[in-house]
Amino acid sequence: MNSITLLLLLPLLAQVLEVEPARTKLLPGKPRLPISQISVMGFVYCDFCSNNSFSRHSYFLPGAEVRVDCMFKALSEKTTEQISLSVNRTTDKFGLYRLEIPSVDGVRCAEDSEVVSSCKASLIGSSSSSCNVPGYKSTSNVMAVKARKANLCIYSINALTFRPSKRDITVCGN
Repeated sequence: MNSITLLLLLPLLAQVLEVEPARTKLLPGKPRLPISQISVMGFVYCDFCSNNSFSRHSYFLPGAEVRVDCMFKALSEKTTEQISLSVNRTTDKFGLYRLEIPSVDGVRCAEDSEVVSSCKASLIGSSSSSCNVPGYKSTSNVMAVKARKANLCIYSINALTFRPSKRDITVCGN
């Protein structure tokens, strides 16, 4: 995990882990399996110096529009079920977008090797007139973090970026 991802995740984990644990459901002939709540999140920032990384001149973009597409495979004895979601989200004042998926029977965190899950995020638009050229406009790189006590699964999507239309050489150099 790179240091930027870790830096971006730490403040959120404390906030996210306050979620009430999901109830467990007994399945016939099966041991108790907790039903997980799933949270998908990521950031959008302005890559002010267009250097493809978060630098001291970069800042998180509030009001950016992002499309999130996810597919989850549900575990069932009789059928192969898939749940697909496509939603648009707007970043908050910290540049964070978030999708909360309530507990769904049979859906568990992607840490489980038999569960195939995927999420992808794509930029739709920027609220900033000075930072509105897409940089990293689509990503499917996802890291799953599982909070066992809270039955919470967090999918963290790599950051998306916008850039200014013209690089400011007085601030960023050549």
